Amino acid sequence: MKIVYRAENIVDANLLKAALDAEGIAAFVSGEYLVGAIGELPARDLVAVMVADVDVERAAPIAQAIDAGLRQRLDDPEGFAEGIAPA
Repeated sequence: MKIVYRAENIVDANLLKAALDAEGIAAFVSGEYLVGAIGELPARDLVAVMVADVDVERAAPIAQAIDAGLRQRLDDPEGFAEGIAPA
């Protein structure tokens, strides 16, 4: 298995996992339960999304698109995509 995305939080990781699952790519969220240990562990790079080696090429563009959308939302929370309500 290879990491295709290092998530900032569990929600982002599971968002990507759901997108990959929708494309027929099995994905695994690693470190999901380590977040509860923050304070004892470094607070960065705990959560990652992994796929089988054979699925990396298909999963990477999906991960990049999700990441770009999440970063755009952080940079401009009012500039959300048309048709998607703000949180």
